[in-house]
Amino acid sequence: MQASSPAAPLVAARAAPQLSDGEWHRLHPLTPLFRGGLFLVVIAGLVIANLRDRLVFVFLPWIDDDIDVNVDVEEFRTGDPIDFIIANNLYLVAGLVLLGILLVLIGLFYLSWRFHTFRITGEDVEVRSGVLFRTHRRAPLDRVQGVNLTRPMFARLVGMAKLEVVGAGLDSNVKLEYLSTANAEAVRADILRLASGRGLAEAQAAGAAAPGRSRRSAAASVVSAGINGLISGAEEPVTEPESVVHIPVGRLIASRLLSTSTLWLIAIIVAIVFGSIAGTPWVLFTLIPALIGFGAYWVRTITRSLRYSIAPTVSGVRITFGLFTTITEILPPGRVHAVEISQSILWRPAGWWEITVNRLSGRGLADGANDQFTTVLPVGTRADVERVLRLLMPGLPESEWPLVFEHGILGPRPEDPYTNTPRRARLLRPLSWKRNGFLLLPDALMMRRGAIWRKLAIFPLARLQSIGIEQGPLDRALKVASIRAHTITGRVYGRLAILDRDAALGVFEDAEAAAITAASSDHSHRWADGGPEAIEAESPAIEALADAPEQRL
Repeated sequence: MQASSPAAPLVAARAAPQLSDGEWHRLHPLTPLFRGGLFLVVIAGLVIANLRDRLVFVFLPWIDDDIDVNVDVEEFRTGDPIDFIIANNLYLVAGLVLLGILLVLIGLFYLSWRFHTFRITGEDVEVRSGVLFRTHRRAPLDRVQGVNLTRPMFARLVGMAKLEVVGAGLDSNVKLEYLSTANAEAVRADILRLASGRGLAEAQAAGAAAPGRSRRSAAASVVSAGINGLISGAEEPVTEPESVVHIPVGRLIASRLLSTSTLWLIAIIVAIVFGSIAGTPWVLFTLIPALIGFGAYWVRTITRSLRYSIAPTVSGVRITFGLFTTITEILPPGRVHAVEISQSILWRPAGWWEITVNRLSGRGLADGANDQFTTVLPVGTRADVERVLRLLMPGLPESEWPLVFEHGILGPRPEDPYTNTPRRARLLRPLSWKRNGFLLLPDALMMRRGAIWRKLAIFPLARLQSIGIEQGPLDRALKVASIRAHTITGRVYGRLAILDRDAALGVFEDAEAAAITAASSDHSHRWADGGPEAIEAESPAIEALADAPEQRL
């Protein structure tokens, strides 16, 4: 990975063709091929499946040298179509048919590319597609939650990438697939600058310097950039800022082996072996699919977390991960609604932790791809956790950091500031009643839970939707209650149960007033106020953390 300053993506953006001028532009010329790649793979599979015997004889002629190709029409109905073509000397007809099919495919691909356009204005990102059935999607820039850049393995070979503009609602994302990598980086930088409230001064200056530039020339620049990317082959290395966290491959593999999925696999193996001993040996055959399934899951989770990096940029926190398909997402300031630090009991001897967030991703919980956008640190040490938390919560005062790690993650400590489950209700939380508690700060609500699986959830008050209090019959008998922090749906759980009733009522009232105060003074969701200077002002502290990996808060 190449290190660079946070301004490096901006330099690349200025060097690429200007696609954020408010005009309609087309995508990479090879977009229909890659978007319809699955259809072509299916067709190729059918052809190969029907011609497998002939292909074997072509590439392995010594297997059978006596192939009879003299078949008639009746034999063709149940035989090989190649034999029919050879027997009836239909080479020209077959060639013309193949040429016609190829021309039809090229024509369909051209129409698909011709009618698939996008434009970026000062207010929206718009995409139009479809020939017979037209689709027009629009993402308001003031609702943009982030811009994800994905580089699938085969697209990377020709220097292509796809952008996904993350909206604020379910299924509201707008996709630009595909662009050349240079154009994708430039478009993403422009969208983030527009979404932050800053104007495109550089783009306007470039447009003023070339007043004769027309829509035709702009579209031609996209085509020429795509052709150049196709000719040059693999994409050039993408310049990224230096990551503040580095995850060794051995640690990543060990963390996936020391997981609950491994425990489930061991339990399945024990059950299958016990069942076979008890008189049902056929149960052993179910072990093979289970091993294949768990093996595929392990490989997928490991390769998805390889090449991980996280670093600060002008537009927000830049997170990159993935070995074969590389995904780079920019998490702008003010887009994190909840943060959770968790540790499995299997990770405790090694001192490893995981960080997940609640954020608007434009995807539903049933979408399997949604999970990869919620984990911002797959596995890390205490120093790694502290660096990532400083990026995600830059506004947390220095005096409050011990409340996060010492008392929140590792606690309870002596003179515990958290309000925990009362002793009278400890039977409802026999193992974790001393850890099960909350702490309300001026800018965040912290919920600590779990003794076997330690968790600390942090909810920024500026983005807290509401707070609720619940009490059931048993709770009323023990004079306890539950509180729930309402935020966007995600992996971070906002409910904390078995709290003293008076303490729950107190935090219910105090959190409401604190959330109103925090929301009125918070401007992190419009990060133009700070601009590049704010990021540069924080960079020395972040660089100090990177240079001193054992530094503690």
